[in-house]
Amino acid sequence: MGDQSEALLERVRAARAERRPLCPRGTGGKSHLGRPVDGEILDTLEHSGVVHYDPSELVVTARAGTRVSQLIATLAEQDQMLPFEPPLFGGDASVGGMVASGLAGPRRPWAGSVRDFVLGTRVITGEGQHLRFGGEVMKNVAGYDLSRLMAGSFGCLGLITEVSFKVLPRPRASRSLQLRLTGEQARERVLDWRRRGLPLSAACHGGGLLRIRLEGNQGSVHAAVAEIGGEPLEDSHYWDKLRDHRLPFFDGAKPLWRLSLPPAAPVLELPGTQLSDWGGAQRWLKSDADTATLRQLAASAGGSATRFGGEEPEDAPFHPLPAALLRYHQTLKARLDPERIFNPGRLYADL
Repeated sequence: MGDQSEALLERVRAARAERRPLCPRGTGGKSHLGRPVDGEILDTLEHSGVVHYDPSELVVTARAGTRVSQLIATLAEQDQMLPFEPPLFGGDASVGGMVASGLAGPRRPWAGSVRDFVLGTRVITGEGQHLRFGGEVMKNVAGYDLSRLMAGSFGCLGLITEVSFKVLPRPRASRSLQLRLTGEQARERVLDWRRRGLPLSAACHGGGLLRIRLEGNQGSVHAAVAEIGGEPLEDSHYWDKLRDHRLPFFDGAKPLWRLSLPPAAPVLELPGTQLSDWGGAQRWLKSDADTATLRQLAASAGGSATRFGGEEPEDAPFHPLPAALLRYHQTLKARLDPERIFNPGRLYADL
């Protein structure tokens, strides 16, 4: 435990010299995402610990192998939090995996993404250099913000060794409600509440029920509850279960798809069972439908479709990129990892 950056750097340099692919891994909770990679596991869990935490400045820095549950507990002691609610698939996650996947929980549309709260990173590149990008304060910069580009890169650009985050105070009040509504009624209600500035922090529709969470100061939450009505949400752990895919909806062998859509996208007739999260901007779908059909449906609504899981592997789990955007990805990969040793092909076959 502690600082293992020198050992990790030596592993990367040895792999580069022998042109051996490496697969960075923390807890392994997101190993089912992306294309399979034939490479040597590079375990980061020993490289762990909170390096710096200043509650008064709302900044924390942690090594990549630090358990997210540990980081959350450390912040909670000061009544602070990671606003983007990172998922803990399999019960936990590592800080490096949290950033590399870029995944966020139910609060994402209202609080922001993982990328929005990354202040700086330390990264071992494919050239065997240990570099620092960004810092511990928010800055306006020209050109690539490489620290934030690491969010959602799935370990393809380099090995994240350390990350600095902006954190926020926990809300003073929180109430969860449920209302029996159709999908279209739920969509219209959420859009209206957002326009009017009600203190929403989560909205999910499934099985004929709209479940919402209200967070903020006591007065605003109390007023919103009185205005919206509905019934209290009985399951106090519902949002954690949704975040971590522990609801009954996610059980079963059918492939799981994630459709990312504009917030105002209409209710779609999809082949399968769906759960609408993020107020409709994220649609989870359990379906045996073919990939082309689902991607066409998502694209018709201005979005994309990503395969999240299933018994059979998918050769192209991520929605195809436009040619111009793919060239940007390839250029960045060539600059940071010219020998393609970090997770080659995990995102796309050509990366």
